[in-house]
Amino acid sequence: MFQVFKKLDWFFKHYWKRYLFAIIALICASTLALIPPKFVGFVIDQIQFETLTTRILVMLISAYVVLALMHYIISFLWDYTLFGGAVILERWIRSKLMGHYLKMTPTFFGKFKTGDLMARSTNDLKAIALTAGFGVLTLVDSSIFMLMIIAVMGFTISWKLTLAALIPLPIMAIVMNKYGAAIHARFTKAQAAFGDLNNEVLESIRGVRVIRAFVQEKQDEQRFAQMTEDVYEKNMAVAKIDALFEPTMKILVGMSYTIGLGYGAMLVFNNIITLGELVSFNVYLGMLIWPMFAVGELINILQRGNASLDRVHEILDYQPDVKSPKQPKQLKTVDQIDFNRISFKYPTSSMIRMEDFSLQVKKGETIGIVGKTGAGKTTLFKLMLRQYPGMDGSISFGNVNINNLDLQKLREFIGYVPQDQILFSKTIRENIQFGKADATDEEIYRVMELAHFLDDMKQLPKGLDTQVGESGVTLSGGQKQRVALARAFIKKPEILILDDSMSAVDGKTESKILEHLRKERKNKTTFIAAHRMSAVMHADQIIVLADGKIVEHGTHDSLVQQGGWYKEQYELQQLQHEEGIS
Repeated sequence: MFQVFKKLDWFFKHYWKRYLFAIIALICASTLALIPPKFVGFVIDQIQFETLTTRILVMLISAYVVLALMHYIISFLWDYTLFGGAVILERWIRSKLMGHYLKMTPTFFGKFKTGDLMARSTNDLKAIALTAGFGVLTLVDSSIFMLMIIAVMGFTISWKLTLAALIPLPIMAIVMNKYGAAIHARFTKAQAAFGDLNNEVLESIRGVRVIRAFVQEKQDEQRFAQMTEDVYEKNMAVAKIDALFEPTMKILVGMSYTIGLGYGAMLVFNNIITLGELVSFNVYLGMLIWPMFAVGELINILQRGNASLDRVHEILDYQPDVKSPKQPKQLKTVDQIDFNRISFKYPTSSMIRMEDFSLQVKKGETIGIVGKTGAGKTTLFKLMLRQYPGMDGSISFGNVNINNLDLQKLREFIGYVPQDQILFSKTIRENIQFGKADATDEEIYRVMELAHFLDDMKQLPKGLDTQVGESGVTLSGGQKQRVALARAFIKKPEILILDDSMSAVDGKTESKILEHLRKERKNKTTFIAAHRMSAVMHADQIIVLADGKIVEHGTHDSLVQQGGWYKEQYELQQLQHEEGIS
């Protein structure tokens, strides 16, 4: 049960001063809380023996006011310090999680769904923070505070009465242990179900246009209702165990009260204790209610925190399958790129996606890559970005194997515009500044001209300050592609990769973008993957891929003369273009 504290020892060791202060202040506040019941018993005895004076009463009331003020100040200090530590822990782990996500490769995101990762980053972190705050409070109150109350009852009133009243405690320990094991198992299932529900909601919101287009609203509602019901049932299973804690504690506390009153009254009749001491004893018994409840709350919180921490550790313990070398080699510029007999298959597939691929690219060249869907164009770019491990052969930048380069440095060389455009829920300006954080509006306008987006921007309500919505939902497909192109252009990378990134723009716009690109990218290397041959006609080298192999290689003119797949596609597209014009 206390394993969760051991798992968090790295945090407690770092903030040991904060927690030591909080615990000491909490104990001091608890000590002050033990004094008033003695005052009550003393006053009752003074009244019974008719010895109470005004002076004594004023002194007691004054002392009580001072105690209340001291208790208030100390309670504020321990509360702020203790629960402040819990907030720090939540922030710390959330930052670690976010940093960890950014290091992960596609393999990781293929294993864990986005909704589940969100659940672990929110609900599970709340449960862990609760352990570091309320969990520590219940630990102290259910152990130290309880022992302090018992000691005061035993030493200052009667050990016989105290031990008799505490008979139900062993029963409580056994019952709470069983409840705790059940909560751990059920809470883990509930959190997993919540993660699945999160993922379903995320996909439904992202795909709302498709859902509407295919008139799948009712079916989606039914799926959501089923998952909601599953989450409800699993959380109700947790709630049932939770609900057993309070009545169980009340029964046990009631038994303690019954024993205390019955046996205590007998001791008063036999003049072993006074009436005031019996009243004080019952006040202390009342004070024991919270520590007894705290035992149940402690077990509940620790089991939830332990389950959540295990789920978070499952993520943090997952090591990225692509890492920077411990001693990376330095490279200032990329004079040449060599692909030497590359072969590759994805970790989750047995199909070879690249096979014996070799190519030499000199600085300043434009490389056109064409082929059927699934030929391996995107796979080649992912290997250049080192998104996957397990590649046979080598890719070298300037005679340095990319495996020997720091990952961040490698990706700084490259500007990548993928097939699926990812725009953030920010303004157009902020999206383009992802390529260069300190880019001025003048620079942004310049790259937007290169991406042929200036005319479109004039139609937008707030220009550069227009919010694009989640994933760029307020922009058309062609507009999103051109904003993504501008974001890559402003980076001015040594190597620019355009992965079919102009498929949603018309041929005229594409030709203007390519014309700007040729002027802008002189002496810099560019890779262009496309299905339209017009996008690669100007390339210094054009390769045709089929099943991850180079089946044709040359310039536009030489490939047309070869009479292979490239020529067929080029002539077909030319014919379609002419028919479209006519």
